[in-house]
Order: sequence, then C-alpha cells, then structure tokens
Amino acid sequence: MQGYRDLKVYQRAYKSAMDIFNESKAFPKDERYSLTDQIRRSSRSVAANIAEGYRKRQYSKMFVSKLADADGEATETQVWLDFARDCGYLSVERHDELFRAYEEVGKMLGTMMSIPEKFIPYKQHQN
Repeated sequence: MQGYRDLKVYQRAYKSAMDIFNESKAFPKDERYSLTDQIRRSSRSVAANIAEGYRKRQYSKMFVSKLADADGEATETQVWLDFARDCGYLSVERHDELFRAYEEVGKMLGTMMSIPEKFIPYKQHQN
C-alpha cells in the first residue's frame, strides 16, 4: 500500500462525494446555501477525514478518531440524502444507491477501526 488513495474505502468515499456533487447540481437554487452546501460538505469530509487519518496512522488513537469522524460524516451525509429524496430532489432509486454506498463506507471504516494495527506503517511493527 502506498497511500490513502490506494484505500478502497477512500476511493469509494471520493467517488460517492463526486456522485453527490453531480446530483446536487440539479437541486433548486434556493437550496444552494442550505441542503446543497451541507450535503457536499459532509460527503467531501468523509474522504478528507480518511486521508487525514491515514497520515496519522502511526498514532493508533488519532487514526481511529479520524476514522470515527469520517464515519460520522458518512452518517450525516445519509441524513442529507434522506432530505434530498423527501424534498423530491433525488429519485428513490438514486437515493438508495448513494445511501448504500455510505453504508458500505461505514462498514469498511468500522473494520478499520477494529484493527488499526493493520494500518500502522511497517517500520513501527519492527520496534
């Protein structure tokens, strides 16, 4: 593994954030400073927290803390997806696809948080 971009969870979170960005372009203009900004911000924060956590992985507690932040942002994104669906901005099918993507990200993050030692840089294992 070379970096955070190689993590499947990062790739999934990044792709999902880009999917939300593209979907949210069609949201009404009067949602620009509320739902559109909120869903974009939380979805992007998932990938950003994964990347930041990965860089701090030599410190197990910091690593897990950043992954927990990413998981929280993923859950927040799911709430905004529910609002977008219920306001009629997303089809039920598209909502379900995006919602499931964040369920998958959450499960992957949960696994990572349960075994943080797997992600500690190799050199530290030798000490």
